[in-house]
Order: sequence, then structure tokens, then C-alpha cells
Amino acid sequence: MKHILLLNGPNLNMLGIREPGVYGSLSLQTIMDRLNKLAEELGVGLECYQSNHEGDLIDRIHAAYGQKAGILFNPGAFTHYSYAIRDAISAVGIPTVEVHISNIHKREAFRHVSVIAPVAVGQIAGFGANSYELGLRALVQYIDSAEG
Repeated sequence: MKHILLLNGPNLNMLGIREPGVYGSLSLQTIMDRLNKLAEELGVGLECYQSNHEGDLIDRIHAAYGQKAGILFNPGAFTHYSYAIRDAISAVGIPTVEVHISNIHKREAFRHVSVIAPVAVGQIAGFGANSYELGLRALVQYIDSAEG
């Protein structure tokens, strides 16, 4: 069975409370419950982790080396400036899909740039909580096609 690491960055623990007009009314736990069900349907294991701390996320990325087939990642605000997270993803060489609940390209100018995207296999943004499900499906399909 393939195992996927799902990472969530800063402030995503506040989903359902924080700016529901932008991020929706679902809690992170509700989104994770849906993803665990989808992962089961897709035949993959899913490990979920959220942190507001950059180093914790980097440690999880490093620990995934040789253990996980892919990473599904909503880096939150780290998307726009964390070269350390970017370098960690690049270092481990694990296929990574970047996801965002909101369409970062339709928001403030500083949100338009992702330093993560160049080392990810793809980016999905703007579909609300469904961005996670689309991202998981795309990641599993990518891994399956790479295994060939």
C-alpha cells in the first residue's frame, strides 16, 4: 500500500473559524475525515499533520524520505516565502502536490507567488475544501503513472 503524507501549514488549524468567506466553514478535522475516506477508496494510507511551525513541517518532510510515496501539502502562508520548506521538498525528491483552499492568484499580490510550486508536481487552488480531494486524486494518479 502506498502511503501519503498530508501536511497543513500555519493557521489551517483555525479553518471554520478564520475568515469563513475566504476559507469556508469546514474545520480542518472535517476535511481530514473526508480525505481519510477518499484515501481508503483510492487504496492509499494517509498520515495527516498540521503545524504552525516551519521547522516541524520540515522535520516531517525529512522523515517522509524513503517512507512516503507522495506529499499533499497546503503550506499556508509559507507558500510565499519559505525557501527552507522548498529546499526540504527538493531534497527528499518525493512527488508533492501543493493545494490551497482559496485561489491564491485572485487575492493580494503577495499571495500570487509560490516558492513551493517550482518543486511540486502540481498546484491546485481555488476549489475550497475540494482542493484537497482533487489534490489527493491527482497525486495518486501521478504516483501510479510514474510507477508505470
